[in-house]
Amino acid sequence: MTSTQLNEALVLGRLRQVIDPELGCNIVDLGLVYSIQLTGHQVRVVMTLTTRGCPLHESLRSGAENALLGLEGVEDVDVELVWDPPWNPAMMTKAGRALTGMASL
Repeated sequence: MTSTQLNEALVLGRLRQVIDPELGCNIVDLGLVYSIQLTGHQVRVVMTLTTRGCPLHESLRSGAENALLGLEGVEDVDVELVWDPPWNPAMMTKAGRALTGMASL
């Protein structure tokens, strides 16, 4: 069995499994993930939500944490929610805009 080196691409791939059910799009393509830090067996993610009052606040944060804890080599995950800079639809990827019907942005 070969071990896969933990890297940002693997982390982003796993975070793409976390779907915002209100928008039907993953948190990466929504532009909610601001940064990823890898230190040894720890992953730190800084992310936001579409609005401060998002009712899925804890669900999306814990969804990201649980998704990353499932990656080989990850022993600890820290998901920090921030509000600066505030999210806006222009932060979405082209795929995210297409999935949410905002392709014209």
